[in-house]
Amino acid sequence: MLKKFLYALLFISSFVISTGAQGNTDTVMILPFENTSDKPEFNWVGESFALSLSELLKVPGINVVSNDQRKMIQQRLRIPLTSLPSLATSLKLAREGNATLLVVGSYNILPAQGDTAATLFVKAKMVRVNEGRFLSETFADGSNKIPPIELNDALGNLQTMQGQMAYRVLYFRDKSALAYSQNDMVVAANKVPGRAFEAYIKGLLTPGLEARENYFKNALRLYTDVTPDGVFADAALELGHLYFNQRKFPEAINSFERVIAAYQACRTAARNENKISQCNDEGFAESSFYIGLIQWQQNNYEQALAVLRPLAEDLKLTSVYNSLGSIAVQASRAEKKNETKSAALLNEGLDLLKKANESAPEDTNVRFNYSVALFLAGKLPEATEQLRNIIAAKPQDGDAYYVLSKALLGQNDATAAAVDNQARTFLTVGNRYANLEKEWVKSKSFPDVAMRVEQPQRRDFLSVVLSRKSLTPVATAVSETENLLSQARTQFKNGSDDEAMASLRRVLASEPMSAESYLILGKIHLRRGDLDQAISSFKTAIFWDNRQIDTHVSLGKIYLEKGDCLQVKNYSASAMEINPENQDALALKRQADRCSK
Repeated sequence: MLKKFLYALLFISSFVISTGAQGNTDTVMILPFENTSDKPEFNWVGESFALSLSELLKVPGINVVSNDQRKMIQQRLRIPLTSLPSLATSLKLAREGNATLLVVGSYNILPAQGDTAATLFVKAKMVRVNEGRFLSETFADGSNKIPPIELNDALGNLQTMQGQMAYRVLYFRDKSALAYSQNDMVVAANKVPGRAFEAYIKGLLTPGLEARENYFKNALRLYTDVTPDGVFADAALELGHLYFNQRKFPEAINSFERVIAAYQACRTAARNENKISQCNDEGFAESSFYIGLIQWQQNNYEQALAVLRPLAEDLKLTSVYNSLGSIAVQASRAEKKNETKSAALLNEGLDLLKKANESAPEDTNVRFNYSVALFLAGKLPEATEQLRNIIAAKPQDGDAYYVLSKALLGQNDATAAAVDNQARTFLTVGNRYANLEKEWVKSKSFPDVAMRVEQPQRRDFLSVVLSRKSLTPVATAVSETENLLSQARTQFKNGSDDEAMASLRRVLASEPMSAESYLILGKIHLRRGDLDQAISSFKTAIFWDNRQIDTHVSLGKIYLEKGDCLQVKNYSASAMEINPENQDALALKRQADRCSK
């Protein structure tokens, strides 16, 4: 069942949507659909459309403002999440997210009556954001109308309807570019058991903590009932955050570890099936980060560092650098037996905090942590400079005054006494100055001056998603990819296979779904007589784009050479379906007809 789930996720990415007459790649934003019935208990359906469509529409040729990204923009603009915005406000929201296409909708529900299940009626429209008009098309009679995107079915078939809705959005956007049927999108949509999906959405919308917890637990259980070897990672992630915010750390770690286990299972399955991974690396990174924070809060520095280190360079996020650097510094201070290890940890922390400070120079907490690390490393002039900047921004920061006074004292600076008096003024609560001085006299250190690591907001990780999955395509990168592909075609034609493979590797590094690259690779392997590698490359090309007739014909010829008549007939049939007048396809058909005779 897990493989089936992964296949559904991967299948979404196999849609190849040509931009055709659209010119530029569209960026789509989906708003929650409006509940027009008088039954607020079904409000979750509208949110589920926004969530599902934002996942289903992530296909080549289209960028999507994810549901979480949309919420973050909405909060930034102070547009309430609890009420649906007007069309004018929705357009403002879409423009803020750099969207070119906005999907809005409404629905009505007829409750179950007797043997008749609850029925869902849905309508949707697409809006061209820059023009502020509904997307329309010209019909056979010459009239120009808004496409009728309307569906009705049993509420239990909600995910099927969402797959149908996603297909229709793609169809009316550019019907000439669709390579797959509506059924393919329906398969991709039904990736979570219906009842588990419903419980998850209700959990997202429920403010009460106990009810929220129960919904997520039910979602996990209902998912496992249908998929025993799987984990509903989205529900586990939400449950982990719920426990984390309640400081139920063992339960939080357990939930976050389930997300990590699901991610690792997904990666293993993709590797075993020789497919490009489409696993939720953001959920994995987020869960790992919060496990690291929990370990840090429990003074388990080694465990915290082990979890967080792999994330630092991958995420390049200020809060990760700051947290990991601060933990490394604290681990260095706590290490009393091994001076070499302590020094290594301090250097690691200093390097990470420097990166954090460079990426967020206005963050006084980051700057303070960096200054403490500089002080501990004996870099007193650098620490002094950082601390003066902090005090300029926060004139009543007693701890900054205190550390600065010791840095100045270490440099025999005459102003040290005046700065120390300022520290004494701002550290009167709880006799703090006296306690710090007592420890300083004894050990020439200040262990009670804590590193400043705020609990990060989840929007930090949404910012990472925004930066790693840019909403605006980079034209130069696309141009470079086309140039490399053109270069590879010429190199292959001229027999320069090694050079062609080098060009294709560069293409696949930035465009891992480039079907044509795999097609050319397959032809190179075929020319070299490596049939198994050729088959693998051709099948990968079909996975990403099954409309390339050369790929089907080439596979048919290979299986003809292997004497596998059934496969020859299969690929002959698929080639003829693409273009029944293609000469290579016709030749393969004749060979397929003779193969079993």
